[in-house]
Amino acid sequence: DGVDAPSVSTDDSAALDLAFRHLISLGHRNIGLAIGPERFVPAARKRVEFATNLERHLGITDPDGHVVTTLFTVEGGQAAALELIDSGHTAIICGSDLMALGAIRGARSRGLSVPADLSVVGFDDSPLIAFTDPPLTTVRQPVLAMGHAAVAALVAEITGTPASRTELKFHPDLIVRGSTGAAPTARSTTLTSVAVTAEAPAVV
Repeated sequence: DGVDAPSVSTDDSAALDLAFRHLISLGHRNIGLAIGPERFVPAARKRVEFATNLERHLGITDPDGHVVTTLFTVEGGQAAALELIDSGHTAIICGSDLMALGAIRGARSRGLSVPADLSVVGFDDSPLIAFTDPPLTTVRQPVLAMGHAAVAALVAEITGTPASRTELKFHPDLIVRGSTGAAPTARSTTLTSVAVTAEAPAVV
């Protein structure tokens, strides 16, 4: 933020809205966020958008008890998940796919099953993430489109026709796989459908 140059990014507002709508459709009301340090702009933005969606969808105005700040690592995700599990959360949105894998590890260390006892959403749709156990539900960033836009802006700068200094935001997709399911108290309830991009669970 504040850099005098064109930039591209994923629309975090849309990303968090997709994740919330999906989890709420599955009956989840105790949704937490595992996120990296706020000194990183993407982490700070996701935290803000999480708070916005927490209030919009669930009427919760104080996000502090629902957010754990940690490292963008498997170990960080595991530590955050344990804290959120202990405070009664049934679903966790993670700031990266690596953190989501850590959250799944944390749940299993407590004898919990994903997604039967805890639903986990990642962020990135990293290569091979569909082949984890369970295959990870995650926010897919439109990396190809973002890359093309970044290259176009760079070429414009080099050729003397500077691109606009505005930020270009790209809409993400929620890729639904096997790490999210009905909330533990809502398994017998008919679930509301949500318009998201779905993939069949991968064979592992």
